[in-house]
Amino acid sequence: MNSAAVLIGRFQPVHSGHMALLRHALTLAPRVAVVLGSAFQARSPKNPFTWQERADSMLAALPEADRARVAFVPVRDYYNNARWVRAVQRGVRELLGQDGKDVVLVGHFKDASSDYLDDFPRWRLVSLPRQGRMDATTVRDAWLNAEPAQAAQAARAALAPVADELPPTVLDELVAFAQTPAFAALQQEWRMLRGYKAAWATAPYPPVFVTVDALIRWGADVLLIERGHAPGKGLLALPGGFVEPRDTLWEACLRELAEETSLAVPEAVLQRALEKVQVFDHPDRSQRGRTITHVHAFDLSSRERPQVQAGDDAARTLWVPVRDLVAMEARFFEDHFHILNQFLQLTE
Repeated sequence: MNSAAVLIGRFQPVHSGHMALLRHALTLAPRVAVVLGSAFQARSPKNPFTWQERADSMLAALPEADRARVAFVPVRDYYNNARWVRAVQRGVRELLGQDGKDVVLVGHFKDASSDYLDDFPRWRLVSLPRQGRMDATTVRDAWLNAEPAQAAQAARAALAPVADELPPTVLDELVAFAQTPAFAALQQEWRMLRGYKAAWATAPYPPVFVTVDALIRWGADVLLIERGHAPGKGLLALPGGFVEPRDTLWEACLRELAEETSLAVPEAVLQRALEKVQVFDHPDRSQRGRTITHVHAFDLSSRERPQVQAGDDAARTLWVPVRDLVAMEARFFEDHFHILNQFLQLTE
């Protein structure tokens, strides 16, 4: 018998197909490590539940006798496959103390998003056929499409077409969550994103959006904004936005800084303070569609700290000590924590 089994996924939310994979993993090994992806993301229509909530949900759907055999490995999104694979291997090794020789990986090749199953050659792969008829996206869309009034009844009605694909405990959890303010915020964002995508649905091919972001450092602080509108209302982000038709990247960066922060620094000073421009282009970095951003990193430490004031899409501006950023990871919009992590080496 294998010494341990591994199951990898986001499980947003847990459905019966996930539980079928987990039950099979439990037949193959005495211990199962469940790797929970997107572990420290802010709540969003794609990632509505924290990793702790997903772990509790999975355990609640198991027979009590099996719960002690399952442990969880939360792994953040790195938007870099090699780095993510190393993090998964490290997390499983630290949890199970396994060198990989007797570990079996259980999974299902759903589509291109399942290609990661081939990235662990030291683990024997057990590839199972599709379990059930629904995926998590279908469940989330049904759930978030519930009528706003009478939240509990509306959520049950909305989930009725997929209820037989959910463990009863998970169905109850979804209905309970639908009565919280967090659910109302998720619904607002989900509807905004659906309308956003509908606006270009008739294009001959999906568009690629180009954006800019500014990473402003002053001493041990970085300049952030709190987003004032969906998507990501209330979340922290770097100041930035879309490149307009007549903008260069540099002009777009200056314009967005002025609009969102009123940064009181002359252009010539910013030119001298520019340290690097780095492209972030992972296909999954934005739920709005394929969005490629160009991050302009500035160091203004040689000057007095500039005055800033929120405007345009920013609800407020704030200077945040770099040492505090890791503890704030779950409050960031899209991949903006990852961007900061790349520049500032926050987590490793």
